[in-house]
Amino acid sequence: MALDYTDDLRLAHVLADDADALTMARFKALDLHVMTKPDLTPVTDADQAVEEGIRRTLSRARSRDAVLGEEQGSAGHSQRRWVVDPIDGTKNFVRGVPVWATLIALMVDDEVVVGVVSAPALNRRWWAMKDGGAWTGTSLLRASAIQVSDVSRVEDASFAYSSIGGWEERDQLDDFLALSRRCWRTRAFGDFWSYMLLAEGAVDIAAEPELELYDMAALDVIVREAGGIFTSLDGEPGPTGGNAIASNGKLHDQALAFLGSVDDESRHAQRGGGSVHDLADFRRLTEED
Repeated sequence: MALDYTDDLRLAHVLADDADALTMARFKALDLHVMTKPDLTPVTDADQAVEEGIRRTLSRARSRDAVLGEEQGSAGHSQRRWVVDPIDGTKNFVRGVPVWATLIALMVDDEVVVGVVSAPALNRRWWAMKDGGAWTGTSLLRASAIQVSDVSRVEDASFAYSSIGGWEERDQLDDFLALSRRCWRTRAFGDFWSYMLLAEGAVDIAAEPELELYDMAALDVIVREAGGIFTSLDGEPGPTGGNAIASNGKLHDQALAFLGSVDDESRHAQRGGGSVHDLADFRRLTEED
């Protein structure tokens, strides 16, 4: 019998409501305190306050569950683990750009079963529960179902990303540019927003070369429940590979052929056993279309 995570989804919305109140109160605040973490990324007093608040609530409402957060790391041991990014898009938050969100997910036995993405400065929220579909709206009672697009050709696809620097560091800038040139449209929406637009059908491919679990967990289940596919660049399903590529499903193998780290045999299998055996052949043939 399938497990029902409705109560967990409701709790995730409560956590998101509290997070929204904290983040909006600190957004563009003149006394916002910005620090630099050891990895040279920024963290604000708002990031810290949101994660502390979520952990306090979870300690009361789900005392047996483990928690992983960006700012305070991992606590507890359980097959149930909440994964929290208090502010995804902190650099935007610091600069007054309204594209940032709190990401809240629940993983059970390493599968994401609940995800909420709340972007209060955009007045948007997205969520999903395993086998419950993907939704957007202002609350559980005021929501609309979302689904991915039906685009099936890379030439017709919209490709979203955050920046090109990570692809260069991964020594895949040429691969990234090749896919960008092949697609109909590219835009650097960035962070969570690329994947939520994908889940809504407004974007067809989204990818990032370097991500942490807390960056991806909530996005994964929302994309999947909207009918899409979310994998690592190696093609492994789920948000645990340290990077991500998501699509409407119909474009996944084509996108992996440009950005993926799969071997030639896997590429061959992905294309249904046709005559294309490696990335160079695939690009040459698609350029001849």
